[in-house]
Amino acid sequence: MKYLFFFLFLTLSASVYSQTKVSGVIKDATDYPVAFANVIFKDSQEGTISDENGRFYLESDKTYETVIFSFIGYTTTEVELTSRTTYNMEVVVEESASALDEVVVYSGKTSKKNNPALDILRKIWENRRENGVKKFNQYQYDKYEKLEFDLNTIDSSLIKSRVFKGMEFIFDQTDTSNVTGNTYLPIFINEAASKVYGDNSFSEEKEVLQGNKNSGFQNNQTLIAFVKDLYSEYDVYDNYLKFFDKAFTSPLSRTGVDVYNYVLRDSAYRDNKWCYNIVYYPRRKNELTFKGDFWVNDTTWAIKEINLQASKSANLNWVRDVYIEQEFEVLNDSTFLITRDYFMSDFSFKKKEEARGVYGKRTTLYDNYVFDIPKDKQFYAQQVDPYNYEVYNRPDEFWDTNRMEKLSKDETGVYKMLDTLKTVRRFKALYNVGATLASGYYEVNNFDVGPVFSIFGFNEAEGLRIRLGGRTYFGQNDPWRLEGFGAYGFKDDRFKYGISGKLLLDRKSRLTIFGGNRRDVEQTGASLTNSNDVLGRSLASSSLLSVGANDRLSRINLSTLGFDIEPWKNLVLRLTGSYRTLKSATETFSIDYKVMEDGVFTGEVKSELKQAEIQLGFLYAPGRKTSGYGVERTIINDGDFPSFYAGYSYGLKDVMGGDFEYKKIQALYTQPWNIGGIGRLLSTVEVGTTIGAVPLSLLNPIPGNQTYFSLYNTFTQLDYYEFVSDTYGSLHLQHNFGGRIFSRIPLLRKLDLREVVGFRAVYGTISQENKDVNASNIVYQAPEDIYWEWSVGVGNIFRVFRLDFNFRGNYLDNPGARKFGVTGVFGFTF
Repeated sequence: MKYLFFFLFLTLSASVYSQTKVSGVIKDATDYPVAFANVIFKDSQEGTISDENGRFYLESDKTYETVIFSFIGYTTTEVELTSRTTYNMEVVVEESASALDEVVVYSGKTSKKNNPALDILRKIWENRRENGVKKFNQYQYDKYEKLEFDLNTIDSSLIKSRVFKGMEFIFDQTDTSNVTGNTYLPIFINEAASKVYGDNSFSEEKEVLQGNKNSGFQNNQTLIAFVKDLYSEYDVYDNYLKFFDKAFTSPLSRTGVDVYNYVLRDSAYRDNKWCYNIVYYPRRKNELTFKGDFWVNDTTWAIKEINLQASKSANLNWVRDVYIEQEFEVLNDSTFLITRDYFMSDFSFKKKEEARGVYGKRTTLYDNYVFDIPKDKQFYAQQVDPYNYEVYNRPDEFWDTNRMEKLSKDETGVYKMLDTLKTVRRFKALYNVGATLASGYYEVNNFDVGPVFSIFGFNEAEGLRIRLGGRTYFGQNDPWRLEGFGAYGFKDDRFKYGISGKLLLDRKSRLTIFGGNRRDVEQTGASLTNSNDVLGRSLASSSLLSVGANDRLSRINLSTLGFDIEPWKNLVLRLTGSYRTLKSATETFSIDYKVMEDGVFTGEVKSELKQAEIQLGFLYAPGRKTSGYGVERTIINDGDFPSFYAGYSYGLKDVMGGDFEYKKIQALYTQPWNIGGIGRLLSTVEVGTTIGAVPLSLLNPIPGNQTYFSLYNTFTQLDYYEFVSDTYGSLHLQHNFGGRIFSRIPLLRKLDLREVVGFRAVYGTISQENKDVNASNIVYQAPEDIYWEWSVGVGNIFRVFRLDFNFRGNYLDNPGARKFGVTGVFGFTF
């Protein structure tokens, strides 16, 4: 959903003067597009390469009169220009008999033998770790980063559209892209100046923000952080470059020879260093690859310049184009350091060239490198104040000194334009629509109403359920927050509610106290690892549709009070005290238990459970990125970092009427894996045990799934409470191949579908003493033979939906066992 908002916000929410611009398409005599042909201004080193469809765009600040088109196997063609701007050219190149003699070495697909380009590539591999800051024990440098977003493909119909009525003045800032040739309108700029420190001896790096400035959205740190995360750091020397949660094969990769063609095109001096120029382009379509060229030094084998443009046919949603440029300077005769990194992406709902979209640009400049000045580990471990007012309100003099690249006239104008735009009522309305879709809340003064996506629900206990809620919201960095909801079930004719509060006591250590109370209907046992989130609610008890009767529900009255602290970055310690009462919500489901004293049954059976509990939890999520510095923060790179959880719970008997004494130990580990060019794997391991005799509501039912949604960390072919355990271990694996298989099937290639496979297994046991306590209508069975199931799925259907086909592996003789099922899930992914 955050991706949907991202596009809606940027879409709703001339100029640098160039002397020569050309665009068009290159074809052969049979009218077939010539892909990856060279396009260069005559008597210059300014050029580009045509894409898979033979299309090209080239621009220069200088005036040129001739363009040269060349490709191995074709006669070099020169075209005279009659004007400074020549669009929609159609260039026909003819096959060359002399060039065809060389086809054994270079053709559309270049040879992997006797290719001088590959000899140079091997030299790069051998020396890849001898360049850059990794060569030194310690390093520090200044960093300036400029993020810009532009609405592109501006034409008269857009300017006159009703969407922009009253906002026509914004089009005074239009410009033209020197990569695609499309007209664009800058709509967002964020600048950041930082000091970066690193120590390779113990693999630490720390970035200290010195100043931050943006155009019109100073309070929306979530948007800024999300935009920054889109352009995560990368190293062109790595085998794979990760963008938008996808792993692109680098042209400098050791596996590059299998996916790229390489051609040695030229050699020349670049900043007084003799360098070779190598052109590369994909061997196949529909793979996550690039086309472009790079200059490499002939002695250090370090990259001097490189540009990368993503393959147009890459299986990538919402992104029409990706273009990267990097430049390096020579520190001495043997060390090349990056000085400039330019990244441009073209976001669009459609990949057609005439479709409108949004350019995202990141320009990063590096300067003032200093090496081998050690700092102790405490320096890197020390928490930096997440918000410093001065950092976000630096005067113009600061930016005049620290801005390593001057803003263009149009970029400067955006600051003023957006300040004006924020006063336009129509823009405010469009912004509020996007904000509601992103957060799920509708803002009314200092109160958010929602979540709007959970208003309706259905289950056997309540029938049709209506839920309305909200939260206080003065700003993203609120030090306190109140949240609550009210719900009504038309079948049980009962009102439910929940209320919670949080207060941030110390911003630096994030010491927070929290508490609340909820009376509701819930599907307990919907997950193995316990949660005391007082307002948490599972889709299992609120889904509008379900497989079979969803009647194994409980009425819960839960109160919690606790605190958490973050002594080190991304390590959270939490202590929670809770008290709950539980009883069945339907006549067809029982949680009854026998009253035992010293292991002897007293003859009494109770239908209501009362329990006080203390829980200590540890959560560590290295690599997690968040925005905001208030009591609640937004996770920016959700699903992109490992997480470790360990919890210990102690049940208090006779405290506030508590019925049982027990101990629970639980652990959970989730890890995403980018596996080179074959996709992305998500893995989860859960283990736990309950020590002491307890009833059904305090045990660990294996989480089934009776909804039609694919819910990760549940077992799709299990009913609720089909398996019950007190000791368990589970494994969940889900791998998305990203279309690598379908891209090789002609009839499926253009659909951009993605293959997903899953495997789930769980082992569990249940003790005799827990069986002796049971008086419910659930017959305890634990998966002692390791229950397992698997699934195959087709993802990226219409770019928003995945369909999974699920198969049960064993325990097929269980009453009502579901051997096969179909589930689905919606989601916006790149």
